Amino acid sequence: MNPALDLTAVAGVALVTVLIGVYGVRVSRTTSDFFVASRTVRPVWNASAISGEYLSAGTFLGLSGAVLLGGAQGFWFPIGYAAGYLLVLVFVAAPLRRSGAYTIPDFIEARLQSQLARRVTSIMVLVIGWLYIVPQLHGAGITLAVVAGLPTWVGAVLIAVLVAGAVAAGGMRAITFVQAFQYWLKLTALLVPVVCIAFVFTGGPQPVDVAELFPPAAGPAGLDAYASASLMLALLLGTMGLPHVLVRFYTSPDGVAARRTTVLVIVMVSVFYAVSSAMGLLARALAPDLAEPGIADTVALLLPSRVFPGLLGELLTALVVAGAFAAFLATSAGLVVSLAGVVSQDVFSGSVRSFRLAAVVCALVPLVVALVTAPAGLVSSVGAVFVFAASTLSPVLLLGVWWRGLTARGAVAGIVTGAVACTLSLVVHAAVDGVGVAAPLLAQPAAWTIPLATAVTVAVSLLDRRDPPPHTDRYLARLHRPERA
Repeated sequence: MNPALDLTAVAGVALVTVLIGVYGVRVSRTTSDFFVASRTVRPVWNASAISGEYLSAGTFLGLSGAVLLGGAQGFWFPIGYAAGYLLVLVFVAAPLRRSGAYTIPDFIEARLQSQLARRVTSIMVLVIGWLYIVPQLHGAGITLAVVAGLPTWVGAVLIAVLVAGAVAAGGMRAITFVQAFQYWLKLTALLVPVVCIAFVFTGGPQPVDVAELFPPAAGPAGLDAYASASLMLALLLGTMGLPHVLVRFYTSPDGVAARRTTVLVIVMVSVFYAVSSAMGLLARALAPDLAEPGIADTVALLLPSRVFPGLLGELLTALVVAGAFAAFLATSAGLVVSLAGVVSQDVFSGSVRSFRLAAVVCALVPLVVALVTAPAGLVSSVGAVFVFAASTLSPVLLLGVWWRGLTARGAVAGIVTGAVACTLSLVVHAAVDGVGVAAPLLAQPAAWTIPLATAVTVAVSLLDRRDPPPHTDRYLARLHRPERA
């Protein structure tokens, strides 16, 4: 590795981010620009931005490490991540855009006419967003520690400062330009090394033993049925509970554009997942010694220089480092801009000035958490956020869009139940590594926390003596009214 070259790559990404952000600032003038880019982002541009923010540290670094560690088991994550957007496409993309809301709490309040439901939703959005930002900051720290030997806090602080500055300066419109660029940078940063390494690998004289790369125990027959089903449920439903994913659909011109955007996102993220997974596959053959917890997340950074000693390996590593920082920046920026909109409206005045203050606060909180905590596996950390989102916001959003009978009390009860159940299961599992036969239920709780939260939401709504708000039928008609293509 060449630390000077790697740091130059990081500086280059930071500089381009600042320059694109400056351009975005020049066209960001109104409150609508800051919150939803004035709802003028076209499908291709929006899909690039969504893909840029969705492909986080857990994908760029963690996914190849998961495939290296688990073989076929690691493929459950990209399958679930990509398929989650199918549910977003079918169930919520167009209705949320037609709602006319700026944020998820906006939608909940408009649908249920309840300040309490809005406050509870806002708290969940902040918790989910901050939990998701922390792995991005950890990933940045790991990257600079591996390639340049710097303390892990340096990478975390660098990402937090850049993101806070970019979001505060230009809001959603500026971040859209940044994230769209960063998706294509991330794809190139992994695709080029993977193609080069694969060319060398396939041209080598050694035969490839498929059974050695994928032992039967690591295939579908060796997977625990409950754990696999629970994980897939969390990944599928968790996507529609992520605030930075949903807020993007508010930037589309209309519901048709939101659907087209989602289709393009599925294609874009699937291509990236294939490339990232390929890096893990190559590592299983070429660097099996890296298959250790805590080291596997760095395989995308270490493999190029191992296969290509010398200048080519250093250049490829610098390219991967640039892509990694683009991943940290894009996802963190998407999360901060979505959280800043919530804090600005719910805590401050909802003005551009309050949005900027909220952006700084929303970047500072996860930075403090990242500095006082040790990084865990990036994929597992992100996976826990998906479980939490799927157990809290996803049921209420689905029912809010598709069920007339949802009430504010039912929504609040369901969100709180899902949050408590999910938190207790993950905390107990982390503390004692499970309790007898309940261990699998605690390690992968989505299979029971999501149905529990949904059942509580429905039951409390049915028992609620208050009828749904009088405007419910009219509002639902607005959500589902078809538009001309």
